[in-house]
Amino acid sequence: MQLTYYGQSCFGFEFGGKHLLFDPFITPNEKAKDIDINKIKADYILLSHGHQDHISDAEAIAKNNEATIIAGFETAVFFGNRGCKYHPMNHGGKWKFDFGTVKLVNAVHSSSFPDGKYAGYPAGFVIWNDDNCLYFAGDTALTMDMKLIPMTCPKLDVAILPVGDNFTMGYEDAAIAAEFVECDNVVGCHFDTFGYIVIDKDAARQSFTKRSKSIKLPEIGETFDV
Repeated sequence: MQLTYYGQSCFGFEFGGKHLLFDPFITPNEKAKDIDINKIKADYILLSHGHQDHISDAEAIAKNNEATIIAGFETAVFFGNRGCKYHPMNHGGKWKFDFGTVKLVNAVHSSSFPDGKYAGYPAGFVIWNDDNCLYFAGDTALTMDMKLIPMTCPKLDVAILPVGDNFTMGYEDAAIAAEFVECDNVVGCHFDTFGYIVIDKDAARQSFTKRSKSIKLPEIGETFDV
């Protein structure tokens, strides 16, 4: 499986023959200025919560591609009211799409739309089919609920975890999270976009190495295998 990193928490990849995109925050991100959102393919856009740094390009990319937005109920309906196709979900529920199964799992964070209105509870996603299983944690603290993932979902091939600290768990807690979800192969996100979340990348890697895990800290625009 190949992932392309578009900055902050935004990843694009093919899964089950469809193009999936997580949390598109690109045009307001100065570090992603070389990314043209009009060239991004998406059949489905998965949104973890309503904060601007996760949804800012969702409407434009969805309409460019006639993509379906998958999100918690309030966030999904918000975009439905703006003319996007959508599929609402809620915590603990799963749905089989034409690319595979999506389960909405818990995340410990806050969530509001850019205008301050309520955006429902934040979430993460576990996505699987016969070939692969991926966990996208969204913005979250370390939580004991992560231990439920290997109990209720197929074995993970890769986990995408926030590592930037301050607004989410830092890399030390993310290394523990990798143990909780029983995944050795981790991709970091939500780091270095702005001052509050700049990290020491060598220290981050060492935190995972100490726990016999590996972490990939991608560059914006990079496509890589996981």
